[in-house]
Amino acid sequence: MFTVITDTSANLDRKWLEDHKVRAIPFHYFVQGKDCTCLDTEHFDGAAFYGAMRGGERVTTSQITPQAYLDTMRPLLEKGEDLLFVGMSSGISGSYSQAEIAAGELREEYPQRKILLVDTLSASLGEGLLVLRAVECRDSGVSLEETHDLLLKLRAGMCQVFTVDDLKYLRYTGRLSNMAAIVGTMLNIKPLLKGDTEGKIVSFAKLRGRRKAIQAMAEQYGKMVLGAGKQTVGIAHADCQPDVDYLIGLLNAVHPPMDIMTVMYEPVTGSHVGPGTLALFFMGDEKFRGQTDSLLDAISQRVEEGKESLKVALKRENRK
Repeated sequence: MFTVITDTSANLDRKWLEDHKVRAIPFHYFVQGKDCTCLDTEHFDGAAFYGAMRGGERVTTSQITPQAYLDTMRPLLEKGEDLLFVGMSSGISGSYSQAEIAAGELREEYPQRKILLVDTLSASLGEGLLVLRAVECRDSGVSLEETHDLLLKLRAGMCQVFTVDDLKYLRYTGRLSNMAAIVGTMLNIKPLLKGDTEGKIVSFAKLRGRRKAIQAMAEQYGKMVLGAGKQTVGIAHADCQPDVDYLIGLLNAVHPPMDIMTVMYEPVTGSHVGPGTLALFFMGDEKFRGQTDSLLDAISQRVEEGKESLKVALKRENRK
């Protein structure tokens, strides 16, 4: 037996974590200067939180510190337990590298204990579904090493595709220029984004309008899902339940999954993608992560080309 540890990006309910003896290290976020954590899922009012963001509330976040990992892991090691940490993508947050620092220190303190880490290359339920697999393995008597190796194989097939409702949140996180966000909003462009082979968020398609974006998510699912009837599919949303219901109907019409887990985006990840974000997570073809199409980059490039053309025209005008 070993202990499974994750972080709150996994978007798993606190009671489920407690019932299945999974430790979750919390991310912190700050609203109007107040320090909050993502552990208190029972009292998180997603509608109020994302409603406030729609009204202009700015939320800031922080990485998990090495000390936070040490404070969770050290007491377990003291009790003689081996550890498997299943964490948020290193391509999204620097927190995974902080976990590596803490694990390195603890391996020196407890050389007789095993500490293995898995970079899921995912977030939200992409991470959470892998935590579920880790728990299934542990409870079935699978060894720590075998579980670790299995998760490393499964992560390549964890497909995550999502769309945002407001491009300004991609601008806030540096994934889109100011001008591209303005142009994209004016044209009602809804990008499809995904996690790539390095766990980074990249764009791969653009649609005009919300409905078309959700339909395209279901289309990607239909093309890429493997063994739908034997797996649990995840949907996370930032206060857009009608869109969740619409997506579920589309998924069931294409390849009905065994089960669908739906959650409200926890506030840290949700604050980065913004209200109205809708995300789909499923096991599928590993090729999906490697497919590229620089959608938002293309928008940005067109904007920059337009600005350069304007500069050239102004220079010509000044020469006259």
